[in-house]
Amino acid sequence: MRNKGTLGRLRQIPPRRWAEFWRAVLTDVLFISVSLVFAIGLVRDFRWLGDDVRLLSWLAPALSVVGVIALFFQGLYRVHSRYAGITDIFRLIKASAWLSMACLVGLLAFAHYGNRALSLAEWVLFGFLSTTTLALPRLGRRMYDWYLAYAHRQTPRRRALVVGGGDTGEVVMREMRRNPQVELRVIGFVDDDPQKQSMQIHGYPCLGTTEDIPQIVAEYGVQDVIIAISSADGEVVRRIFNICRATSARVRIVPPFQPLEGRSFHLAQIREVNIEDLLRRAPVQFDLRPVADYIAGERVLITGAGGSIGSELARQIAELGPASLALLGKGENSIYQIEQELRTRLGYEPECIIADVRDSARIEAVFRQQQPTLVFHAAAHKHVPLMEANPIEAIKNNVLGTWVMAETAARHSVRKFVYVSTDKAVNPVSIMGATKRVGEMIVAAVARESATQFAIVRFGNVLGSRGSLVPTLQAQIEQGGPVRITHPDMRRYFMSINEAVHLILRAGSLESHGDLYILDMGEPIRILDMAHDLIRLYGLVPQQDIEIKIVGTRPGEKLHEQLCYDEEVLEPTPNPKIKRVRMNAAPEWRWLQSQLETLLNLCEKEQADAARAMLLELATGKLATYSEWRAIQR
Repeated sequence: MRNKGTLGRLRQIPPRRWAEFWRAVLTDVLFISVSLVFAIGLVRDFRWLGDDVRLLSWLAPALSVVGVIALFFQGLYRVHSRYAGITDIFRLIKASAWLSMACLVGLLAFAHYGNRALSLAEWVLFGFLSTTTLALPRLGRRMYDWYLAYAHRQTPRRRALVVGGGDTGEVVMREMRRNPQVELRVIGFVDDDPQKQSMQIHGYPCLGTTEDIPQIVAEYGVQDVIIAISSADGEVVRRIFNICRATSARVRIVPPFQPLEGRSFHLAQIREVNIEDLLRRAPVQFDLRPVADYIAGERVLITGAGGSIGSELARQIAELGPASLALLGKGENSIYQIEQELRTRLGYEPECIIADVRDSARIEAVFRQQQPTLVFHAAAHKHVPLMEANPIEAIKNNVLGTWVMAETAARHSVRKFVYVSTDKAVNPVSIMGATKRVGEMIVAAVARESATQFAIVRFGNVLGSRGSLVPTLQAQIEQGGPVRITHPDMRRYFMSINEAVHLILRAGSLESHGDLYILDMGEPIRILDMAHDLIRLYGLVPQQDIEIKIVGTRPGEKLHEQLCYDEEVLEPTPNPKIKRVRMNAAPEWRWLQSQLETLLNLCEKEQADAARAMLLELATGKLATYSEWRAIQR
């Protein structure tokens, strides 16, 4: 049975709202009393007489009781100010009418019994002031929300905390303040710099340090934490990420960005944290102005354009204004995908060529038709265990393909030829590494005989490339594990695809005659540590949610890779993060040709073991030198 009494209405108030209820009651009592004081004071010019004080002393409490009861019975203490509507406005008017009637009765009674003159002006002023003051706290929040929703077309926003009060954090906070329609609303920032603890940036206060993030998230109801530290290395990002994992907030990051360089920033660039952000070094930043200068207006050919490196080269080169861009690859599907991406995303239509770099006649025809002035040779088989099982195919594709491309480029007087190599070419023990080392030898030897500028770019593992470590580990995690690691001490150099492509493009802009370029990649990363980071990115705990198994090294794998030989001398370049290796010991081309012919002849005869042995001897310098070869020829 429905309870309509006062006690029943009190019981309808949830216990968690009692504090809010009493706060609202006390506020209404204050507003009613102040309204009466101002109504009488305005009429009397605030020259209080004894009768005025006596009137206030009993009428203000009486009206406060009447007003609270009227508001309560109209149900206005059960309505959240954020959701007040038209119906609640009419209820407020009814309650105010009852309050005004009580005020009139009180004034009439005091005029009769207290011999004080009745003033209708006091009654009218009280009615206006009390209605206005009682309406403000109830309707003000809703009117403010209407203003945001309709004047700015804004949907309810998520509360965000910015990590970092430097230049990048300042740009993020400024952009959010300038764009009230975005989904995020900054409540403040955190920074570990003691000098910033009492600062405000664009009106946003510093709420503490990164160690205070869990407390701030809980206290302010933060839904998003945005890491905005452009200089942060992987260790800093990983520490902040692990702190935030203990909260319910979503963690996102501002990608590497240099506010002082005048580059534009868009809030849409804020993205999820990924494994590249957790690298144990700061990502290398490149100045692309020299790159744009040497690519603009050129006819560019990319081999292996459907692969991870080749497709990223295509994306970046297409935006630098080449006269033409030819994408060459053996797989039609991958070439089709990058072609469609360039068309839809950039509105750029490249030339697409399906060809095999080993086919000298086909490559000759491509060069005659396209007449490229810049060639980026990224086509290669790169999977180490698969190439161990298929040495003949590795030699044909990586060695013969490079030979065909380099000689054809020299014959057609291409201005610049850039060859993409790998750290596995240093002291190679695998078929893949040996083929890439021989590829370096081919490019260096042809460079001695040609006016074409040849450059070799050597770098470590590329994060996120197809068939590489990170996608493999991610697939194992998504399947619930186990994650398979070959050896607990295995270490590798890692870089992002973006860094790799910037290195290739930047090296191409430098004067080169067979020179080799290496990126400063910091210290190698332990694979086991990377597996732990990846598992945590999924919000899981290593060896608790996801098992890690040590399965042993695979054929052709080394525990540690090197970026250069001990005897190679590194020289500085205009970019401090890129070093040059002068190829003074490049082999003589006639000698190398004879060795390559013998090697490929073994491949044609399907003599895999002999071809494997000769390849490794050639790559490691154990074959006869040129002078010894000349003596044999005589």
